[in-house]
Amino acid sequence: MDIIEILKEDYQRFPVNQTYNIYAPEVYFQDPLNKFRGVKRYKEMINFIQTWFLNPKMDLHNIQRLENTIKTEWTLSWNTPLPWKPRISIPGWSELGLNSDGLIVSHIDYWNCSRLDVVKQHFFS
Repeated sequence: MDIIEILKEDYQRFPVNQTYNIYAPEVYFQDPLNKFRGVKRYKEMINFIQTWFLNPKMDLHNIQRLENTIKTEWTLSWNTPLPWKPRISIPGWSELGLNSDGLIVSHIDYWNCSRLDVVKQHFFS
């Protein structure tokens, strides 16, 4: 299956049953909160989301490949396990770098909002 199709399916069922064999073992991951290397750490982050976030959902708005780069545009949303269970939403995009074997060697997420905006959503939504 084509990597674009695999990613589309992963986004649809996120964070459950992600396809980790499309990543190089020492993939570099970065977002506004994290920076690390390795599929193992990536799995741990996804597991954290699956375990602690309520109703997590990743809406894919666009995906395109240009040579060895894939760009996705998405919105990640979830309910935080606070008594009032606020719905949090982070719009953003990812840039995925591919190696010569077609594996993802870098996954960098960018948010269209600040970390403070995300914190504010917990109290003023």
